[in-house]
Amino acid sequence: MAFPVKAFANSGDQMKKLIMVMVAGLLLLGNAAIAKELSINELQERCDKNHASDCRLLAIRYRLGYEIEKNLSMAVKFSTKACAGGDAIGCLNLGVMYDQGDGVRKDKLKAANLYRKACDGGNAGGCINLGFMYGNGEGVKQDKFKAVELYTKACDGGSASGCLNLGLRYDNGEGVKQDKFKAVELYTKACDGGSASGCLNLGVMYGNGEGIRQSNQMALDLFGKACDLKDQMGCENYAKLKGIMGR
Repeated sequence: MAFPVKAFANSGDQMKKLIMVMVAGLLLLGNAAIAKELSINELQERCDKNHASDCRLLAIRYRLGYEIEKNLSMAVKFSTKACAGGDAIGCLNLGVMYDQGDGVRKDKLKAANLYRKACDGGNAGGCINLGFMYGNGEGVKQDKFKAVELYTKACDGGSASGCLNLGLRYDNGEGVKQDKFKAVELYTKACDGGSASGCLNLGVMYGNGEGIRQSNQMALDLFGKACDLKDQMGCENYAKLKGIMGR
């Protein structure tokens, strides 16, 4: 019996594997927590002195409405200054705002350019989001090979989400020759890096014997891990397989 990964129904009991994930830039690297260490006035003073990272933290305060009235226009303003000052996360955050039309008019092309700048600056989230856009032809001409290149860069940089997305490419043969064994390797890396979806997909591979020797016990353990990481489908797969195994 094949195990579902995410609730995108196909025929019968089959379900498609996880869709590509994008990184919500404003939630990266505990930015909000870091921002709380300094007052608004302190951040403003440091930003005025062209401390790019503090401009980014100030933008987050405005974006979240933390100790100041929420103001998306100000969030855009200070994210723009952070990015111009060479802060890669600032570029990522600004890219997300243009991508989603959050405080600015939605502009996929500008978002792609900002993600590129973030990626070039060493931010894995920028590489992931740009890879997503190349994979789907959003703001750029669709290029699945380029998407693979960007996910590889993110994964090699230690991003679990990058490894997950790259694993999906190898699993489905998109932009690269299909290789289930490589997909297993990448899902393992994603799961070990804390990606619930990586654990979920790896569990499916074990359950179906794709790219690795079939093992219901390993699948059960991985679904359990995904469930512990707050993935609902992991919980559902765990319960389903546990019932099949008669436990």
